[in-house]
Amino acid sequence: MISKGSKRGALVLTVVAGCTATVVLTACSPGSGSSSHQPAAPTTTTPAPRSFSATVDNPWFPLPPGRTLVYSGIKDGAKSTEYLTATRETEKITGIPCRVVEDRLYTGRTLHEATRDYYAQDAAGNVWYFGEDTAELDAHGNMLSTEGTWRAGRDGARPGIFLPAHPVPGAAGQQEYYPGQAEDRFQVLDLTSRVSVPYKTFTGALRTKEWTPLEPGVVDNKYYVKGIGTVKEVTVKGGPFEENVLTAVRG
Repeated sequence: MISKGSKRGALVLTVVAGCTATVVLTACSPGSGSSSHQPAAPTTTTPAPRSFSATVDNPWFPLPPGRTLVYSGIKDGAKSTEYLTATRETEKITGIPCRVVEDRLYTGRTLHEATRDYYAQDAAGNVWYFGEDTAELDAHGNMLSTEGTWRAGRDGARPGIFLPAHPVPGAAGQQEYYPGQAEDRFQVLDLTSRVSVPYKTFTGALRTKEWTPLEPGVVDNKYYVKGIGTVKEVTVKGGPFEENVLTAVRG
């Protein structure tokens, strides 16, 4: 788990108060390292909160209850194994039912991080991220830190678009809105990538650039495959090298 061309007009999905988002147009370059965008005038508004559902079936990031994705990688210089399970559990956040996803990260045989992530999908097919409860553990299972924990509606935090319904190169957005604590952002680079992971080799993958102003200079690439979701995440610039690759799909 990694903490999370020419200029063109591209969709940027920006969240405003009340769990309502405005879709605006901005000019951004898919290859740039910029972590901020200057939007133009708003063009449309997403559905009201009543239109959200805990059923997440966006083909690029489906969360069928009971399925577990297994990853292997490198975290903090050590080999890691991660289990990402879409549970059958839902939880309401700001009145919106969210799918609970359990994320367990092991280094060796030791559980290093345990996280509960909260996702919902609007009627247009956009996947929203409503927060996470995260715990870093020591070798004996004692909690060391809950850094990174946030929920929409608490302490000014707001949900963000995790992945748009119809990603296009240059589209960009902010996935987390908790200033100073969680500010992950993404930009779509292409939908034609070839990616090889232990599970399988894929073509036509969605590749994104991911960064946060909280870690200046660090850039990750993430690869999504239709029907599965994330198959690879890797550090491509700055920071210590980290990587996560899909090894198995269960359920």
